[in-house]
Amino acid sequence: MSHGPHLVSDVMTHTVVAVGRGASFKEIVELMQQWKISALPVLEGEGRVVGVVSEADLLPKEEFRDSDPDRFTQLRRLPDLAKAGALTAGELMSTPAVTVHADATLAEAARVMAQRQVKRLPVTTVEGLLEGVVSRADLLKVFLRSDEELAAEIRQEIVSPLFAASGQPVQVRVSGGRVTLGGRLRDTSLVPVAARLVRAVEGVVGVEFDPSNGDVVRRAD
Repeated sequence: MSHGPHLVSDVMTHTVVAVGRGASFKEIVELMQQWKISALPVLEGEGRVVGVVSEADLLPKEEFRDSDPDRFTQLRRLPDLAKAGALTAGELMSTPAVTVHADATLAEAARVMAQRQVKRLPVTTVEGLLEGVVSRADLLKVFLRSDEELAAEIRQEIVSPLFAASGQPVQVRVSGGRVTLGGRLRDTSLVPVAARLVRAVEGVVGVEFDPSNGDVVRRAD
C-alpha cells in the first residue's frame, strides 16, 4: 500500500486559539503570551477566517509610540501607521488571510510559508471555515520518523518495484535519516531515478549509493 506524500491534515493542530473582529489589542497580546504563539486567526460568523493578526501587526504601536515621522515616512509606512493607532483585531488584522487546505502537501504548505513569509497558516475548508493551524514546527515533524519506518517504506515503495524486474538485489540502510542504497548493479542507470524517489520520501535527510560493501561511497545525485 502506497504511503503517498504527507498532508497538512497529518501534522496540523486541531485546537486553535482564535479571536473575533472586536478583540482588543491587549487581549490579543495576552493570548499570544499565554499560548506562546505568534499569530491568531480572526473569525466571523460560523467560524470563517477573515484575517490574521500577527506579532508584526502589533509592533507598529510600539515602534511609532514616541516618534514623529516625516512626510516621506508617513507615505511609505501608511499601513503601519494605521496599525499603530488600531485598537481591535478587525483594525489590526492582515486580510485576506493566507490559508491552506488540509489536503495540501507539506511541501505546498512550506512554499506558501516561504513565499508569504509567515510562520503559521490557518487550515480552512473550501468554504473558508477554520479547521486547524499548521506551523513551521509542524512541517518538521516528518523528520522525527524512525530509521526503521523510513527503511521499510523505501524497500516497499521504491526499491522493490524499481529493481525487482532486473533481479538486482539492492540493500537499504538508514541512519539518522540518511539513506544508503547498496549493491553491485550491472545497470546503474536506475540509481539516479532511485535517488530522486528516495529523496522525496518525507523524513529523508540525504541519499547515497554504495556500489560495493561500503568501502567506496559516491553521491547518488
